[in-house]
Amino acid sequence: MDAQGRGRADDVDPADQWVLNPRTGEYELRMPPSGPSAPSAPESSVPGPRTAGRRTSAPVREVPPQRRRRPEPEEPVPGRRGRRPEKKKSKGKKVLLWTGGTMAFVVLVAGVGGYVYLKHLEGNVSTTDVGNAGSSSFSKDEAFNILIIGTDKRTGAGNEGYGDKGSAGHADTNILLHVAKDRSNATALSIPRDLIVDIPDCETVQEDGTKKVIPGSEGVRFNQSLGDLGRDAGCTMRTVTETTGIKPDHFMMADFNAVKTLTTAVDGVEVCVEHAVNDKKSGLVLDAGESKVEGEQALAFVRTRHAFGNEGDLDRIKVQQQFLGSLMRKMSSSDTLTSPTKLVKLAEAATKALTVDSAIGNVGTLKDIALELKKVPPKNITFATVPVLDNPAEKVKATVVVNEAKAPQIFDMIKNDVSFTEVEQEKKEKKKKEDAAVAARLEGTKSDPSEIRVRVLNGGAPTGSAQQELNYLQTRAGVTKSENAGNAPADIARTTLEYAPDQADQARALAEILGLTGAAMKPGESVTNSQGLPTMTLTLGKDFKGAGVKLDATSVKKPDLDNASTADQKLCAS
Repeated sequence: MDAQGRGRADDVDPADQWVLNPRTGEYELRMPPSGPSAPSAPESSVPGPRTAGRRTSAPVREVPPQRRRRPEPEEPVPGRRGRRPEKKKSKGKKVLLWTGGTMAFVVLVAGVGGYVYLKHLEGNVSTTDVGNAGSSSFSKDEAFNILIIGTDKRTGAGNEGYGDKGSAGHADTNILLHVAKDRSNATALSIPRDLIVDIPDCETVQEDGTKKVIPGSEGVRFNQSLGDLGRDAGCTMRTVTETTGIKPDHFMMADFNAVKTLTTAVDGVEVCVEHAVNDKKSGLVLDAGESKVEGEQALAFVRTRHAFGNEGDLDRIKVQQQFLGSLMRKMSSSDTLTSPTKLVKLAEAATKALTVDSAIGNVGTLKDIALELKKVPPKNITFATVPVLDNPAEKVKATVVVNEAKAPQIFDMIKNDVSFTEVEQEKKEKKKKEDAAVAARLEGTKSDPSEIRVRVLNGGAPTGSAQQELNYLQTRAGVTKSENAGNAPADIARTTLEYAPDQADQARALAEILGLTGAAMKPGESVTNSQGLPTMTLTLGKDFKGAGVKLDATSVKKPDLDNASTADQKLCAS
């Protein structure tokens, strides 16, 4: 959706209407009082949500005036008719549509508050119907995946010098954000634009409401999943599913101005470079060490490919991840969150730059997403990139392919909601809030190891794990009545032990040997072993760390990730 096509919602400056509601403790937007001296705003002055790129109107609900006086703003906030950003020429041809706006929105909406103002923000957001490419609704009680997309399409005043002039808007920046079910961790997985993939057939909804199936393509760049042949974000979502096995639930796409407006709204973002930079192609000029960038300079920082590493897209991805972590820290700082003026600036900038799928394009759902993401500690937000190799089919290396030796484990961990960071056990248990019945599964008498009868299945652990664990149980733990039952019907994230009520003594004894939690013990039914005797079933999940290693740790062994980082780290680009 082009930024210049959004129009102006109203002449009310949100920052000037910001008041503190003494009953809720939140800042809210107070609309101008009606009467002879102050005409009321027409219902059409606040835009409603868009569907298929078109805006509908939503009525304004007036908020009663508050008794407390409005706090003085820290500084004048530009209204919707503020000055356009200064134009700046650039010779660069490849441009990303930055993801900062989407991250800003989900972090900020929770802090802004106020129904009327949230409805106003909703009116800024564009929506796209992606059909069954994603989920039909958002659940606060489940893990979720949001695909953050950027494109090289040029939109907005002052951006004529960037990107490919005739581009339909390709998926040039892509981050698959996975948020864990217990909100203890999240993973932001970058997908290179030059990754060779198969794009499946995809159904798109046209502006007139009709549907059109766009044929797929084999062995093409990932960025062609958006824009080419009229492909929409739903096609990009389907391509992610085809490539990784992970289905995105929703998507968010921020427009080109997001980096400039967001960094200006927070008075700059701290970045660090190991060496002085003077890149004529992007216009980036920085001294070695730490600097603060905003506006055009911030955009130059995330655009440049020639200042860092091997001057390739993979090195630029790493720099973008570092920048995004810094931006998230700045947005979450007390200096920002306690300033109504800055919050309004950020919320306005983010939502004007945002396009989302129809399922989350309403104010309640967007706020729910913000609140859920806000629960994740920055130190447990992992930035990583899909492991890749140079395309062996090319003599001149221009594209990459999935590294089949490393990538499957990473895809499986995300799909099975396994943390990439070591989350403290007490925090995990506090979040899980296991009830007394679950905890009681570990309490009571325990059988002698020689009386334990169990079969061992591999449900996602490395090949050979079931036999290795069986050898440990029989030779080291004294569980001689055990056997290898092969592979489980499906992979699981966490190891489980299923047993019948009359096997509870055996289950507690085996749980103690293996380090199982009460949640891992699954009362149910027994099965028969190879001798026709009732036996328990131990299924090793992706949390299995090796024969004899206790299973009460909260994440699997950290996979082999290139240049991985977390959102709390302050790194220097090189």
